[in-house]
Amino acid sequence: MTFLYDFFSYGMLLYSIALLGCYIFLGSFAISEAITYLRKSRLTNYSLLASSPYAPTVSILAPAYNEGANIIENVRSLLSIYYNHLELIVINDGSKDDSMAKLIAAYQLRPIETSYNQRIATKQVKAIYKSTNPVYSKLLVIDKENGGKADALNTGINLASNQYLVCIDVDCILEQDALLKLIKPFMEETGQKVIATGGVVRIANSCIFENGKLIKVNLPKKFLPRVQALEYIRAFLLGRMAWSRLNGLILISGAFGAFDRQIAIDAGGYDHNTVGEDMELVVRMRRYMADRKLPYKVAFIPDPLCWTEAPVSYKILGRQRNRWMRGTIETLKIHRNLFLNPRYGILGIFSYPYWFFFEFLATVIEFCGFLLFVIFAVMGMINWPFFLGLTSFILIFGWLFSIFAILMEVITFNQYKEPGDLGKLILTALLEPVLFHPFVVWSSMKGIIDYLRKKKSWGEMTRVGLNAPPPKAPIRNP
Repeated sequence: MTFLYDFFSYGMLLYSIALLGCYIFLGSFAISEAITYLRKSRLTNYSLLASSPYAPTVSILAPAYNEGANIIENVRSLLSIYYNHLELIVINDGSKDDSMAKLIAAYQLRPIETSYNQRIATKQVKAIYKSTNPVYSKLLVIDKENGGKADALNTGINLASNQYLVCIDVDCILEQDALLKLIKPFMEETGQKVIATGGVVRIANSCIFENGKLIKVNLPKKFLPRVQALEYIRAFLLGRMAWSRLNGLILISGAFGAFDRQIAIDAGGYDHNTVGEDMELVVRMRRYMADRKLPYKVAFIPDPLCWTEAPVSYKILGRQRNRWMRGTIETLKIHRNLFLNPRYGILGIFSYPYWFFFEFLATVIEFCGFLLFVIFAVMGMINWPFFLGLTSFILIFGWLFSIFAILMEVITFNQYKEPGDLGKLILTALLEPVLFHPFVVWSSMKGIIDYLRKKKSWGEMTRVGLNAPPPKAPIRNP
């Protein structure tokens, strides 16, 4: 038993040092990438790109399932995007609520006859709709049998006719120049083909929207959405910025990402057998390029481009994190031959091992560590000075890393400008290890258990809705 205790204690110490070392390494790369991006973006005139006849053609794919609470507002937001060569395809994935009825009424939709080339197998398409109102000429709506998000996106890919695909959750609200910034990397690179681009997703709870547009950014008033806002700042502004700099990014948020349409089709489209279809597709597209020895890049835009409603209850949050963990495991299993495989460069040597050891195994190690701590404490075997020292070291590092992410947000994009917002974010960072992180670990652990039980369900994600009353006085768009 003494050997087990020593193995546990020093093992946790070494694992913690390795994890924190990776965080420091990635954080330093994120700073460099952010500086480079901000310097380049100051020289870009996005209005010229929007109106240029030479700009790439784009198809926006927005799958919707039971999104009646937000769907009219969100589609209106997507239709307001300023871009010349654009089509918007909304895919109603067999919704059980009034989503389809609302779309038909709001946008004067009528069924049309059009060519539908099923390059990727999907569930049956019931009808394809187009508006009778020329104002909505960019809008197409597919009504299909329920098959899940991946199946819905594949249906959109089959119908899409443009060069690039922008896949977005229909509950999201985009910044007006979001599409321009997301497409720009596809036009910049010369030596490498950009196959996918991701953008920053921010939390929309408590923000004010009017006619599908973001009017005012507010820090979420409730703790649960606010701690997710902090989590998103940390993950997007530090984590994904660094992976983009290393060209090791393997996850583009399903809420908002762009893909080369032909590469996505050649790679086989989204895998409907996984609940982590966004991550799995990026990995498969990267493998497709690497196997053919084609130089490529997966880019990332640090601008806040997309706003989405975060879960406001622990019940819905738990379902989300359960699904994220199952999706991670499925992707790691499908592409397990990447592990430490030098043939795939940084993807095999660094990206895949990082996700395996520090995204997947971290949950198992934390959960088992807590159980062993309880056992050893009951048996009176805890070396309290060592335990308290290690715990304090981890907590202080976590707080400093979160505060560093907050300060990075302030000096770069500074979305939360109200007096007291900075203090609220810092207080949230201090409370996160106690009131939020343990629940996320437990939900992720349940995801591992559900994966072993072969559970495939998506889980209901009930929306409260983003329709806030308009402000009493005009507020300048930040």
